[in-house]
Amino acid sequence: MALKPEPTAPFHSVQYALRVLETISRRAEGVTDAQIARETGLPPVQLGHMLAMLRRESYVEQVTDGAYVIGESLLLLGSGGDRDQALRDKLQLTLDQLRDSVGAAVYISRYIDGEVKILHYADGPLAPKVNEWAEFHRTAHASAIGKCLLAQLDHDGRKDHLSRHKTARLTSRTITNEKVLFHKLDSQPPTVPVLDLQEYAVGTVCAAVPITAGATVGCLALSMPLEHAHRLRQAADTLNRQAAPVLLSLAI
Repeated sequence: MALKPEPTAPFHSVQYALRVLETISRRAEGVTDAQIARETGLPPVQLGHMLAMLRRESYVEQVTDGAYVIGESLLLLGSGGDRDQALRDKLQLTLDQLRDSVGAAVYISRYIDGEVKILHYADGPLAPKVNEWAEFHRTAHASAIGKCLLAQLDHDGRKDHLSRHKTARLTSRTITNEKVLFHKLDSQPPTVPVLDLQEYAVGTVCAAVPITAGATVGCLALSMPLEHAHRLRQAADTLNRQAAPVLLSLAI
């Protein structure tokens, strides 16, 4: 299985964020935004947005003279034996905040050893998670998560997956024709959220965006009841814009 070559927008943002963090971490005394711009080559406007995101996520802090130093989150992630738990806590906090921001349950999924795996999620009383009435790993052709992951595979990877998990009809909206499904996946722009409009389950709508880094196929997704479908597009756009902090939590 090979990945399709298109990188995603969140991946580019994370590459830049890691460069900024490396620049700041090299100077314990702090570094100004002008110095960061010179060393990373990032334009001032883009750097300003990046630093604002890193401050929100507590990866960096700004001290009294305006210089930037590494923040509480980054210090905690480097604290030896506590690192794994700190990573899980940071990721869960990021997902909880994203859930509240989009007003929907959110999920992180990856394609591991030829299967769809949901690794993390955040739900709540006002943001219920999807009822997994049909196993997610068998229904990638119908769900936003599955389609987003399949879209990141090459043709042979998709064929291999569907040879093991047939395109069963789950609702009247489910695409079961492999040729039609592949055409939709190939037509999907990598920076536009993938939607599921009652294809997996009647009464549920979903959206997913890729969070690919290197050879890892992954996605960030949300789900909401049909009565909230009028919010789906806006929520999906918010999900897309806020994917970078989630990917950064996975990458550090």
